[in-house]
Amino acid sequence: MSLFATGKTRNDSSLEVYLIGLVDFESCLKLQQQLIYELSGRTDAQGALLICEHPPLMTIGREGSRSHLRCEPGELLARQIDVRWVNRGGGCLVHVPGQLAIYPILPLQRLGLGLEAYRAALESALLGTCEESKVVGWQQASDPGIWCRSGQVGFVGAAIKSWISYHGAFLNVCPNLDWMQLCHSNSVHRRSTSLSAERMGAVSMHTVRESVARLLAKACGYHRYHIYTGHALLRRTRKVIAYA
Repeated sequence: MSLFATGKTRNDSSLEVYLIGLVDFESCLKLQQQLIYELSGRTDAQGALLICEHPPLMTIGREGSRSHLRCEPGELLARQIDVRWVNRGGGCLVHVPGQLAIYPILPLQRLGLGLEAYRAALESALLGTCEESKVVGWQQASDPGIWCRSGQVGFVGAAIKSWISYHGAFLNVCPNLDWMQLCHSNSVHRRSTSLSAERMGAVSMHTVRESVARLLAKACGYHRYHIYTGHALLRRTRKVIAYA
């Protein structure tokens, strides 16, 4: 069965948003690949957006290397952190609960978006979410993403396959920032921060998810979006993780 309804025209296309909670990276990547396959067979601009969090994990993108690690392999082993080399833009990132993973699977050509315009759309949604969370953020030329007074709060690490986007962006909402210091995540070696750290108080994950979905849909040219909880084709991998 298709993941999307068929027979819609370009003007009727919508963004289907799936809130899938805390999910392991491998299961989420497999779901992205399934969605890419479905979208490649369509002719309209229908798209999907996965919004989730991950158990502790380190990913290293195309601009990353082992020199970006700030810890010994033994510490990663003790913390039960897997390291994955992935085919996305950007460098080294640590993912933990409290960091929002944002994965748009979009037919960029059918949306009329080039690579620079797509990156701008991702950053626009992240920046707008910061503003709605009453956090002052900005972009800077050295690295993609969003920066705040205390460091980098939003990260862009996208990938394109046959002009369909996957991977995407990450926004630190309320993670344990100690874990974020296990690697250098930007070229200027500035620390990672979070919305809650900048606010010096609690930030609602529910509110942030809603902002991201609405602002990203608008930035990518969608007039309508639908939000669902979970996804029928998501197959989670069971793994015990010690996280504190």
